[in-house]
Amino acid sequence: MRMVATPDFSRRRFLFGSAAAAALLAAPGCAYMTPKPNPAATKPVEPKIDGDLVYFNWADYVDPTVFDGFQNEYGVKVIQSNFDSMESMQAKLAAGNRYDIIFPSAQWVQKLVAANQLRAIDPSTLKNAPLIFDHYPYFADPWYDQSSAHSIPFSMYKTGIAWRKDKLGETLTGSWSDLWNETSKGRTFVLDDRDEVLGMLSLLLGYELNTAATEELDVIIGKFRSLRPYLRGFSSDDYNNLLAGDAWMHQTWSGDMAALLWQAPDPSIYGFEAPKQGTPVNSDAYAIPVNAQHPGTALLFIDYMLRPENVEKNINYIGYPMPVHGTEATYDEIVADYPECTVTVEDLSRNLYFTNDSVAKTQARDAAYTEMKVGV
Repeated sequence: MRMVATPDFSRRRFLFGSAAAAALLAAPGCAYMTPKPNPAATKPVEPKIDGDLVYFNWADYVDPTVFDGFQNEYGVKVIQSNFDSMESMQAKLAAGNRYDIIFPSAQWVQKLVAANQLRAIDPSTLKNAPLIFDHYPYFADPWYDQSSAHSIPFSMYKTGIAWRKDKLGETLTGSWSDLWNETSKGRTFVLDDRDEVLGMLSLLLGYELNTAATEELDVIIGKFRSLRPYLRGFSSDDYNNLLAGDAWMHQTWSGDMAALLWQAPDPSIYGFEAPKQGTPVNSDAYAIPVNAQHPGTALLFIDYMLRPENVEKNINYIGYPMPVHGTEATYDEIVADYPECTVTVEDLSRNLYFTNDSVAKTQARDAAYTEMKVGV
């Protein structure tokens, strides 16, 4: 496995986990803001330098040398700021903050499109877009953005279970029920993420991943009560918990597992499984906010990021695969010894992704998660 420098924390540790999120919904289904007509939302961006790039993303989610290359080639500066959750990203947008490029998850692309908050993107204006769209038909019309008219795919990830082989053995049973492990009792964590925890229990119980049915949520809460005695806590800092030895078993994002393996003094003591009941799979995307001041520079940056040599740098830096043809071998090398971490575009097609809910369903899922966390 290639050993590379890796940031020292999980890039996904602050994802959805707030019961207050339901209050932000302005309309059933998708948007967190009331849609308003906006001609800029339908006018495709022209790739050209029109100013410095104001960049808004998770911290350490792009290789710094890629930024350097873009700045040197185009004579512009990349002005970076970071968010720690999708909710905080949206809140900054709703407050009128202006960014040229953002990196929403698929679920949030759909919300922002519905709210007329993203600029239209014509993939034909990107020299490197065929490396995605000519080889991965899934992205021609993904569920979250019809005809990929407002976003370009960035990365992919899935959720499974990581464990310490030196503490729990070389293999587990390959099921979400492995979290109920007697030996790991008191050293087991689940992610502090509403959808991930509810989704894990839904899959284990044979329910639909995004269920909001009252009777099913009641069963899910009951099932979680049986898991609670085994848990040390809820935490999305999966990378650090495992590396420090605080966790012997952890619900974990696949890319964070790759980062852990790069940094661990002895990678062989860690394992990762994708449970047989199913693993949630998701993707992040490039997008340009409707109020971006330099949308042309943002589009050039997307095209620059899609160059295979830059994709390979980023795959090696963050541990997440990117659906750009010609870079597959780079990711395959990273996960060669840990095939369960592998995420492919075909995995996205299996429909195990988190969707947007109506206000009522969001409130029901938030209430269930809150009850699980407070231990009622």
